[in-house]
Amino acid sequence: MKINTKIFGEIEISEEKIITFQDGIIGFPELKRFALLHDEERGTKAGIRFLQSLDEPGFAMPVMNPLDVKPDYDPEVDDELLAGAGRITPENLLVLVTVSIPGDLTRMSVNLQGPFIINTDEYRGCQLILESSSYPVKFPVYEILQAAKGKAGA
Repeated sequence: MKINTKIFGEIEISEEKIITFQDGIIGFPELKRFALLHDEERGTKAGIRFLQSLDEPGFAMPVMNPLDVKPDYDPEVDDELLAGAGRITPENLLVLVTVSIPGDLTRMSVNLQGPFIINTDEYRGCQLILESSSYPVKFPVYEILQAAKGKAGA
């Protein structure tokens, strides 16, 4: 399926790679179908990827693996909250968090309070709001990413 996106232009999305959020995502319940896009050269190792809506081609959210910036990220979640993602196992679990990229990059942050849970076997997902206050909505990541970039270049 071809879609015309605001950020990536016209792209081809494989039908079997469409991630369905049966209840939509927080703030956008009408957006239910997404594709996960990333720099082809870096593959799944790309730090920031985009959750691209197929229902609204102008809507794409930068996301990343929370473990890249908070290695001890491990929120407790009731199983019934994960129902929209199907049968989750450690092998098919993909957790992503939204990245906020302001004009001043030093203020870049991720939302650890509202993760996306994706079942990579069934391509189904859900978004949660964690009850625990130990994970902030705006967790600063600029310095963490710069340090990781320095290590990778060394």
